[in-house]
Amino acid sequence: MDRSSLPVVVIGAGPIGLAAAVHLLGRGATPVVLEAGPTVGASIAAWGHVRVFSPWEYDLDPACQALLEAHGWAAPPADAYPTGQELLDRYLFPLAALPEIQPHLRLGARVTGVVRQGHSRLSSAGREAAPFVVRYTTAEGEAEVLARAVIDASGTYTTPNPLGASGLPAVGESQHPERIFYGIPDVLGGLRARYAGRRVLVAGSGHSAFNALLDLVRLAETEPGTTITWVVRRAKLGSLFGGGAADQLPERGRLGLRLRALVERGALTLVAGFHAARVTATPAGLVVSDGLRDLAPVDEIIVATGLRPDLAMLRELRLALDEVVESPVALAPLIDPNRHSCGSVPPHGADELKHPEADFFMVGMKSYGRAPTFLLRTGYEQVRSVVLALTGDWEAARRIELVLPETGVCNSNRDDEGDGLACCGLAAAAAESACCSPAMTAVPACPSSVRVALTLGGVEVVLAGSWG
Repeated sequence: MDRSSLPVVVIGAGPIGLAAAVHLLGRGATPVVLEAGPTVGASIAAWGHVRVFSPWEYDLDPACQALLEAHGWAAPPADAYPTGQELLDRYLFPLAALPEIQPHLRLGARVTGVVRQGHSRLSSAGREAAPFVVRYTTAEGEAEVLARAVIDASGTYTTPNPLGASGLPAVGESQHPERIFYGIPDVLGGLRARYAGRRVLVAGSGHSAFNALLDLVRLAETEPGTTITWVVRRAKLGSLFGGGAADQLPERGRLGLRLRALVERGALTLVAGFHAARVTATPAGLVVSDGLRDLAPVDEIIVATGLRPDLAMLRELRLALDEVVESPVALAPLIDPNRHSCGSVPPHGADELKHPEADFFMVGMKSYGRAPTFLLRTGYEQVRSVVLALTGDWEAARRIELVLPETGVCNSNRDDEGDGLACCGLAAAAAESACCSPAMTAVPACPSSVRVALTLGGVEVVLAGSWG
């Protein structure tokens, strides 16, 4: 079968998935975007109340911005910080509504499997010539679409890590879904009544946990009886609060500084070195134990311990995934949190994201597997490179420049118990201040300025400037 006339299926209509669609259209390819939610950016809607720590200048894909502006759209101030809902209202919803994009969207379409037509995982003969079959479910039932390539931008938000420190849910954790929230609840808005005047335990040491804790402290200031216990797995605090003023994303740095001040003044109780193993319901409340000690009973638990990719729908594909972080093997050494903390990722694109299954790519958060510190700008550069590769321009796909703001923190692993190597591969002693200096990370692989003309639905869109 001639696959050249088939569309490229994009799984997920978040910022990265929609950017993939725009880039495909700009290269003359036809996308079919399958989104499980009722709207584009459905996962973002779940944390719409949260203000992101990256300003608009990092949140917009250049090709998407150019297409929007060709229709009279005005970009938000580059230095303003949107909430998740503003990201939807001012960017994703207008983008999805464009006549170039809207016909290619299928909402309420949850992908359940991706295979090679006529080939299980074991079948090799003629495999690469066979089209992909993408099966999905809608309100009407099951359906399938043939594709010449697949870009999986489905993210990881719907598959959070559990409270249990071993990777499995703590014993008893799954028995209390009405009292355990995964992610960042709208503590000051729609879920205020759930947490006001309650004893709340928050687990996690990343920025999601920071946001939840800061909101809970604000709630406690006006709602008597609201108490907060914060548990982290790391025994040594070290870089727990981030890089502060050294963080090149100032709002990200301020999150940690604000939280440190609250801990120091006793606004919440911090328990370090705690590895949750069991959740038990008692007359006094939920008791979380690590097997050696029981924490004081609580009414509610917020779990913000990170995310993991859902790989079930890809079971029949031949993937090369790192055994630790579950990202593509070539990308893993660049993002493994056991080795990196600085937030700066070396340039990478289609070469680092490819799998033994030709013409299949994971991009965006899902490409990072279980690793944190993903920024939208990373995903935008990924899809630019991947689309160029899929449409035959591998030379341009490999001309990549990605410079990300560093966190201002450098440690060799998340427990701050390093093996002597800092995240740039330098001796830790040589990285006492910032992790990776520009001299260490700058790997320019493309011209400092680029001008590309795309034609989308009769509208010529000119992109000019750096891809970084």
